[in-house]
Amino acid sequence: MATGKEKPQDTTALEESLLVERVQTGVRLEKRLLKVLKALAEYHDMTLGDLLEGIVLHAFDGKSPFGEEALRRIAEFKRLYHLDLDSSASHRLLEGTHRPLPKAAASHARTRRAK
Repeated sequence: MATGKEKPQDTTALEESLLVERVQTGVRLEKRLLKVLKALAEYHDMTLGDLLEGIVLHAFDGKSPFGEEALRRIAEFKRLYHLDLDSSASHRLLEGTHRPLPKAAASHARTRRAK
């Protein structure tokens, strides 16, 4: 993933730029995860939106957006912000105000999602 520090140096780089339409969104994220993402974006001198776009586009292509150095930096930020979550937590996060569903309701919800 580009670090965001590179600037177009000639017209060829500008020709490779893609014009897109961006929209404002109100996405909710886990607090510590957001802190790590913001720190990483700041470290690479890019916006949070640019960072997220890069991560998602790499993921859609089945590629890792981060090299070894970036992963070391992410590990540092995770320690700094006490982020102990990893990919095994994906799709299992609930906000503190939510209560787990009773077994029958949880089973019904899984069945509905599978369709």
